[in-house]
Amino acid sequence: MSEPLTTPGEGFHPHLHDTPDRPTAPLRSRLHHIRADSLDGDTAQSGGMRRFAAVSGKTVGSEKLWMGQTHVAPSTASSDHHHGESETAIYVVSGHPEFVFIDDSGQGGAEGEGPQEVRLRTSPGDYIFVPPFVPHREENPDPEDEAVVVIARSTQEAIVVNLPRLYALSPDES
Repeated sequence: MSEPLTTPGEGFHPHLHDTPDRPTAPLRSRLHHIRADSLDGDTAQSGGMRRFAAVSGKTVGSEKLWMGQTHVAPSTASSDHHHGESETAIYVVSGHPEFVFIDDSGQGGAEGEGPQEVRLRTSPGDYIFVPPFVPHREENPDPEDEAVVVIARSTQEAIVVNLPRLYALSPDES
C-alpha cells in the first residue's frame, strides 16, 4: 500500500489542515500527557473521598471537560452532594463502590410510596451516569480495599456541592 489512506481535507480530521482564524493558546495547541503520578489533588472535595484532576482547565486548558480519579477509602462514604450543572460519567476501575440516590420518579417503589433510596452496587468495568443537580453519595463498603473510579464531567472544573442530607431536589432548587 503506497497510497495514503486519506488526503488533506478528507477523512476523520479534515480540520487538521485548516489554518486557524485566531491564535491558539499554548495549552490548546498540543496534546497533553498526564502521568498517573502527576494528578492534581487541589480539587473540590467531599468527606470520605480524595479527588484528583487529570484533565481540567488548570492542568491542560480544557474548556468543557473535566476528567480525573476518585479514591474512596475502605469502609467509608462521601458526603451527600451533587455536581451542579455537570453531567458526570463514572467508570469503576477497582473495588465495588456503591452509588446512592433518591428516586422520586415513582419507578423505584410500590405505587403511592414517596421517594425511595436506591443503591447501585458496582464492579470493575461498570459505568454510572449522574445527571446534573442529582444529589447522591458514593460508598465503599469493603473493609480492606479502597475503591477507585475515573470521572469525566461536562464542565471544565470539578463542581462539588456538599449537602446536609440526601434528598430529591425540586425543579426550582436545581
